[in-house]
Amino acid sequence: HHQDSKGSAQKGSRLLLLLVVSNLLLCQGVVSTPVCPNGPGNCQVSLRDLFDRAVMVSHYIHNLSSEMFNEFDKRYAQGKGYITMALNSCHTSSLPTPEDKEQAQQTHHEVLMSLILGLLRSWNDPLYHLVTEVRGMKGVPDAILSRAIEIEEENKRLLEGMEMIFGQVIPGAKETEPYPVWSGLPSLQTKDEEARHSAFYNLLHCLRRDSSKIDTYLKLLNCRIIYNNNC
Repeated sequence: HHQDSKGSAQKGSRLLLLLVVSNLLLCQGVVSTPVCPNGPGNCQVSLRDLFDRAVMVSHYIHNLSSEMFNEFDKRYAQGKGYITMALNSCHTSSLPTPEDKEQAQQTHHEVLMSLILGLLRSWNDPLYHLVTEVRGMKGVPDAILSRAIEIEEENKRLLEGMEMIFGQVIPGAKETEPYPVWSGLPSLQTKDEEARHSAFYNLLHCLRRDSSKIDTYLKLLNCRIIYNNNC
């Protein structure tokens, strides 16, 4: 019974965070719109607000990704040795992403921003299919399905926010960098259960890794651009 109350407390706190995030997004039109000198069509949400929101959503996505990976690992991957197969086989591996915070600190902010956009865009498609395929799995724990649905939603929201940030920080820049395309759908649909579970494991492992990178880069950009490196 203790487990139940812990679970519902977690659910409760996730719900609360969700309400906070959605309220912030709802308020965006009202509260943070500056008085527009050039008429309402040219209003901009303050960059600081955009960053605050993006950092919050990104942190949330990373938490959900880690939880989902751990749930999957516990439920389907115990003792299967999937981890050895998962190394270096993410569809985003071709993006030249800094490996850690130190490397990211040496990277120009425009480059970091383009990388975040590239990562977010390259996850749109796999996240959509992840939800569809997880829905079809027999007896899949709600802890996995509900997080998959949530992450897909939040990824879109974060991408929108990042596009707005990009537009303000680098006005007039054309960011149409090609991004890595995911081609892993057949492996999530294979009849061979073992291979299918291995493919899911790999995808969730990559999602956790990439969401961690996005979170790191975004916090760094926030510190650099909004707080002038005083963090």
